[in-house]
Amino acid sequence: MFSNASNFAEGVDTAFLLILGISIFFLIALTVVMIVFIFRYNRKRNPVATQIDGSTTLEIVWTVIPILLVLIMFYYGWKGYHPMKERAPKNSMHIKSTARMWSWSFEYPNGKVTDSLYIPIGKPVRLELISQDVIHSLYIPSFRVKQDVVPGKEEIMWFIPEKEGRYDLFCTEYCGLQHSYMISAVHVLSDSAYNKWYADTSKVAVAAVGDAPGAKGLAVLKKNGCLACHSLDGSKLVGPSYKGIIGKTEAVETNGKEVQVKVDEAYIKRAIYDPNADIVKGYNKGMMLSYKESITEEEIKDIIEYLQTLK
Repeated sequence: MFSNASNFAEGVDTAFLLILGISIFFLIALTVVMIVFIFRYNRKRNPVATQIDGSTTLEIVWTVIPILLVLIMFYYGWKGYHPMKERAPKNSMHIKSTARMWSWSFEYPNGKVTDSLYIPIGKPVRLELISQDVIHSLYIPSFRVKQDVVPGKEEIMWFIPEKEGRYDLFCTEYCGLQHSYMISAVHVLSDSAYNKWYADTSKVAVAAVGDAPGAKGLAVLKKNGCLACHSLDGSKLVGPSYKGIIGKTEAVETNGKEVQVKVDEAYIKRAIYDPNADIVKGYNKGMMLSYKESITEEEIKDIIEYLQTLK
């Protein structure tokens, strides 16, 4: 019925099917009993109420059976949940996962960074989860794993992928206007395919977009989730559109005063490193955090080169 894509899937599915089966059984049983009682003890058949004496045996039965059923459900639920909270195996691959409004990024031991998660089949993976802004929640339905990501606190999630393929990855904690944009994927590769992908660090930034003009800059924007808030076609999202932005004169609020500024390289750098210094008129302050620790000056040059292609 279900696909066991990770080592935790079977335990979670067993608990789910058990609880579902018990719930369906009692739904049907109680509905049947209710219908029988409606016809058996209706007013026409019993015009005068009849006193029914209590039954100690019946009281014991309908007390003991529910207790046993709850304990059984608890046992299988705990059996499926507890392994997730155990320490990851010592040979686990450590991957740093960063959540931000509104994207995910994954950093590998060799420094490679992607917006989707790439992992080898059959190898334990340990995700070190952090949030740069608000509470997020990483959820991989096919793996039956979910973990809230709280700002200022590192959370851990681990699993062993057991089937090759592409699997959805979501944020399941409402985190703002573009919460639904936090859709990514997990790519489970064979050992040979993963080793080849992992070793290819020559063009990390342009791996997904080729060698077109400004390709490196576009890759940096995608990697850091910038396109969740800034469009490329002129449409208004949470932040100003990138289309035609280079050379444009913007009305911004600086130190409580409205001024006119020209969007040049210095402005772009300031907007990335100190995004609340100049707030474009019509947009809200505090919606963007500093990317000083995430984006290098060389990558800013790549971004500017890309933005110049959007005239």
